[in-house]
Amino acid sequence: MEDMESQDVSDPTSPGEAALSGARPADRHGLLKHSREFLDFFWDIAKPQQETRLKATEKLLEYLRARPKGSEMKYALKRLITGLGVGRETARPCYSLALAQLLQSFEDIPLCSILQQIQEKYDLHKVKKAMIRPSLFANLFGVLALFQSGRLVKDQEALMKSVKLLQALAQHYNHLQEQPQKALVDILSEVPEAMLQEVLPKVLKADLNAVLGSPEHLELFLLAQQKVPVKLMELMGSVNLFSDENIPRLVNVLKTAAASVKKERRLPSVALDLLRLALEEDTFPRFWNEVVEQGLLKQQFWPASYLCYRLLGAALPLLSKEQLQLVMRGDLIRSYGEHMVTAKLPNQFKFAPEMNQYVGTFLEGCQDDPERQLAVLVAFSSVTNQGLPVMPTFWRVVRFLSSPALQSYVDWLQDMFLQPDLDSLVDFSTSNQKKAQDASLHGPERAVFRLRKWIILRLVSIVDHLHLEKDEALIEQVARFCLFHSFFVTKKPTSQIPETKQQLSLPLESRAREVVSSAFFSLLQTLSTQFRQAPDQTQGGQPWTYRLVQLADLLLNRSRNVATVTPFTTQQRQAWDRMLQTVKELEARSSEARAAAFQHLLLLVGIHLFKSPAESCDLLGDIQTCIMKSLGEKTRRSRAKAVNSQEPPWVEVMVEILLALLAQPSHLIRQVARSVFGHICSHLTPRALQLILDVLNPEISQDEDDNVVVTDSDEKQLENIEDQSEDDKNSETEEESEEEEESEEEDRDGDVDQGFREQLMAVLQAGKALGGADSEDEEELGDEAMMALDQNLASLFAEQKLRIQARRDEKNKLQKEKALRRDFQIRVLDLIEVLVTKQPENPLVLELLEPLLSIIRRSMRSSSTKQEQDLLHKTARIFTHHLCRARRYSHDAGDHSEALHAQVERLVQQAGRQADSSIALYYFNASLYLLRVLKGNTAERCIRKAQKTQRASDDTSPKPKGPQTASCLDLNLVTAVYSSALSSFLTKRNSPLTAPMFLSLFSRHPVLCKSLLPVLVLHVAGPTRPRHQAQACLLLQKTLPMRELRSCFEDPEWEQLIGQVLAEVIENLRTLGQAQTKSEHQRELFSLELLNALFRTIHHEKLTVDLTTLLGVLQSQQQNLQQRELSTGSGRLYDLYWQAMKMLGVQRPKLEKKDTKEVPRAIQSPVSVKQKKKGFLPETKKRKKRKSEDATQEDNSRPATAAKPAATGGDQPPSTGKKRRNRKKAKVPAQSQVNGTPAAKSPAPDTSSLSPSTPAKTPKLQKKTQKLSQVNGATPLFPTEPAGKKPHQKALHKKGVSGKSPQSALPRKKARLSLASRSPSLLRSGVRKKKAQPRKGTAP
Repeated sequence: MEDMESQDVSDPTSPGEAALSGARPADRHGLLKHSREFLDFFWDIAKPQQETRLKATEKLLEYLRARPKGSEMKYALKRLITGLGVGRETARPCYSLALAQLLQSFEDIPLCSILQQIQEKYDLHKVKKAMIRPSLFANLFGVLALFQSGRLVKDQEALMKSVKLLQALAQHYNHLQEQPQKALVDILSEVPEAMLQEVLPKVLKADLNAVLGSPEHLELFLLAQQKVPVKLMELMGSVNLFSDENIPRLVNVLKTAAASVKKERRLPSVALDLLRLALEEDTFPRFWNEVVEQGLLKQQFWPASYLCYRLLGAALPLLSKEQLQLVMRGDLIRSYGEHMVTAKLPNQFKFAPEMNQYVGTFLEGCQDDPERQLAVLVAFSSVTNQGLPVMPTFWRVVRFLSSPALQSYVDWLQDMFLQPDLDSLVDFSTSNQKKAQDASLHGPERAVFRLRKWIILRLVSIVDHLHLEKDEALIEQVARFCLFHSFFVTKKPTSQIPETKQQLSLPLESRAREVVSSAFFSLLQTLSTQFRQAPDQTQGGQPWTYRLVQLADLLLNRSRNVATVTPFTTQQRQAWDRMLQTVKELEARSSEARAAAFQHLLLLVGIHLFKSPAESCDLLGDIQTCIMKSLGEKTRRSRAKAVNSQEPPWVEVMVEILLALLAQPSHLIRQVARSVFGHICSHLTPRALQLILDVLNPEISQDEDDNVVVTDSDEKQLENIEDQSEDDKNSETEEESEEEEESEEEDRDGDVDQGFREQLMAVLQAGKALGGADSEDEEELGDEAMMALDQNLASLFAEQKLRIQARRDEKNKLQKEKALRRDFQIRVLDLIEVLVTKQPENPLVLELLEPLLSIIRRSMRSSSTKQEQDLLHKTARIFTHHLCRARRYSHDAGDHSEALHAQVERLVQQAGRQADSSIALYYFNASLYLLRVLKGNTAERCIRKAQKTQRASDDTSPKPKGPQTASCLDLNLVTAVYSSALSSFLTKRNSPLTAPMFLSLFSRHPVLCKSLLPVLVLHVAGPTRPRHQAQACLLLQKTLPMRELRSCFEDPEWEQLIGQVLAEVIENLRTLGQAQTKSEHQRELFSLELLNALFRTIHHEKLTVDLTTLLGVLQSQQQNLQQRELSTGSGRLYDLYWQAMKMLGVQRPKLEKKDTKEVPRAIQSPVSVKQKKKGFLPETKKRKKRKSEDATQEDNSRPATAAKPAATGGDQPPSTGKKRRNRKKAKVPAQSQVNGTPAAKSPAPDTSSLSPSTPAKTPKLQKKTQKLSQVNGATPLFPTEPAGKKPHQKALHKKGVSGKSPQSALPRKKARLSLASRSPSLLRSGVRKKKAQPRKGTAP
């Protein structure tokens, strides 16, 4: 074993390693001294997982520290050096790193000896040609291991040898490329200056052509220029890299360096070193203009362009303010902007995240220099594409700005918005834009509009980040700026209003003002949300909305200096003043949550008075009236009904207002509407709820289009025109044109009507273009006739095209209106969710069931679009989680019990009429919810009616229990409803109802389940389909074990029910094993599972049941079942059968293969073939097995008659029992008598293959998912046989069966022994029950 193990471990990991290492018989023999743990370290070091490699290296070092002088150190060095040249490329760096850490930990190991071992093992002059590449990499990784250990720069001798080796490796460029030179530069960069002066003449040639020949040589030159400039001057003299003749060569070197790092996507160090050299020599403008922008950038090579971008980002911390101005206004930044605009496809590489990281690092690093921060941020914001800055409006690098720089940046943005300076921008146009230049679309006005739109959105996004930093002054400045330029204009500047000091150089267009207005409301939403999260961030705790309303009121009162864009009428100004007065009154009651919600609603609608004066004016009046009534309702609730009965209640008016507000696409309004409705939903009336449901009802909401208004602004139309023009310019390929032609042809073919065909035929006949009987002599039309025909055809097709376009526009308009309607319904569902969540005990909640179900049914039928799916998911979530599963429900529905009963009946009937079971499940769950409500409600008339019925009934009739008397649930009516549904489920071929629905009903309402059990029993073996019989068996199997159901039955009723179910199951089992279809097979399975469940119930409650007929039926079907099991392999059915037989006391017989094991014993074979394959069986185990087998063989050979039952039972399926349980049974003295007479006295049976005289093993427990169909506690029972068997077989116990059966000869003492051995008998349970009558009433 040890020899095999050591041989496996010591073998090389690859053929290349084997060839390099050669045969080492001495080492192989010596490996036996090392432990398996030590050898496994080297396997783990080469694995691809980094954590595994690091752990293996750490463990190896710990192992070697404990044995520094042992043979393990020598072997470890040799093994790691061998691993440097393995054939797997991924393993070489792993061994190199492990060797470096080993040398770093053990400094007494000389580096020269390690380097010598590497050179000896991988001698480039002696190695075979096929192994030259692994040898080259072994030498390279060996030098890198010495360098990574940190000791190479301290050992001059090893350093010189390593440099010499790297120079030799550099000659093999085909294999190693520039890796040796890179390693040399990295090593020399860590070397002290004194040592570098000695090494430099050997590694750097005194030739400028060689220096400018590769990036590595140039980097080595720059390293020497930085560290030992005097020695370099002596070696090469004065060198000017940025001369006119050297600049083209520098460009080529940088291009090569860019190509070498293309996959790594990083900046080559040689480029950054050149930049630093240019800054030191004050030649940065020449380097940037001629090398970077005019050289690399003009190469039309993407890696070179990315090198320029990276160089720009890395140069930001190194440049002064003047140099930043030079860099940020050149061709490079323009090229970067064009890349930002054109790199839009998903597969294209985008440099923006990398540049954001560069800029963020720069801003974070110069917090004490706000001028440079501002210069960089302004420079990037000035890169525009036809007026639109290329940087995103949500550019998050502003979080690194210092407060002065941020304030200056906001001031610059506002100044640029007021007085756009297009000349100060670095503007560009893409190639496609230059080709399609249109003066009407690309004028300066368009550029100003695009710039102002970006600036206002940029200001809003800055506030999103600033509000978290509690910079209120800046927030207020931006909010005032947006509010002023949204709705006001300056008439006369004043110092009291800072916004009037700066005039607009170009007036704001209407579309620009709409953009500012929408941005202002977006900002208002952000401020309102943040205010709710942190109310202390505003002065005095006032909401931001209130502060902005006060500012607007101030501007309205300064009419000499400021005017509104849309002047207020007298009525609108009065509405504004009344709104402010109401807000002040509500402010006095700010402690109430309802007053705060009303105040927020008033302020929001008041702000909208500037945007839509007419609509908001009416809403303000209604809102104020509703607020006053709602706040004064507590004191005047009794008199409110007498005054103005014709006036609608304030709740209905408020609901209409909230619905009107929800029609606007504003998230802030949506949140405020939810908040307000949450405070008024306790006062909701049926009429107010109907207003909400009318919106959700598709038949009504399709006709009501007043609440949904489709508005297309000029800005959107212009953007659509621009997008279409750009898309048309960019989609010029042949494939796209062919697809467009095909789609147009399909549309034309689909839209052609009969009228157009007739018109076309008339034109062709008028032009004599159609040949007929009279036109055989005519050859061709004349030129004039052809031209006239062409004109007529052109006009005809032009009209048809216009008609087709009109149809498409109408279709698109209808689709858009439908989408808006669905979106509106989704928002209105917020109100339903608030009502169900905050007022689950409101009786109006019961009226939501059927409307929500209609939405679910309609959406599941036509859930094609995303909006339909969102509507369906939200409705289903509200219905299922917030309504049906709510812990609280209405307790005031007793007066409507009749209507609720009718609704239950209607819902159950609708569930049975659905085409899909998933829809029927919602209807059925709704009926269960109503049952729960009826059961939990009480009504006086229900109690009186029950009392009258109780007096009229006889005293002998069973009295209803307390909960049934107090509840409004009419059990008889509900039983009839669900009985009809259950009968439909068990008779209809394709019923949408399912078994889980009724299981949920039975588990929630066991009293109702008791009334429905006769229906189930009737369909177990009735004249129904096998599939329905199987479903009835399944329902009974899951229902009968419920404790709640058992408590509803008296003991005689329960015993009678069990007997009825057992009789029906026996009828099903008469055809056991004869199933031909899948449904019949399911019926057999569920029947046996139900039978086992009945056995458990009988055994647990010790019921008296006649099982003689059942045993006879099961025994008669054993042969059919056995043949079917052998042919089809239906093991599950066979296991269930033997579980049932075991409960009847009949053990599962063994297979004949128990005897066939003696055949190989006759052959003197000490170990079987299977044992030889394993090879790990201990001798002690073999001896124990021999003894047990010999003992069984002697027991079988002692009585001659005992072999026959085993032989007859050999045809039975294999036993699934456990040996441990068999051993326990063997210890029971009465077991042999229970299972049959002693072997010495009983003759062998000839015909009975079911004899229990052969002890069998108990069946194994099945999976947890099949627990209900298994024996609980697997208790073997007494054997039972029908009358008429031979005298040696045991008869049925008379006291255990209610029918007539022969008495058992077993004494009572042995019966107790069998009980002690966990083998109680169902057939004796009657005796136990008669003796234990007082236990009858105990709960199971």
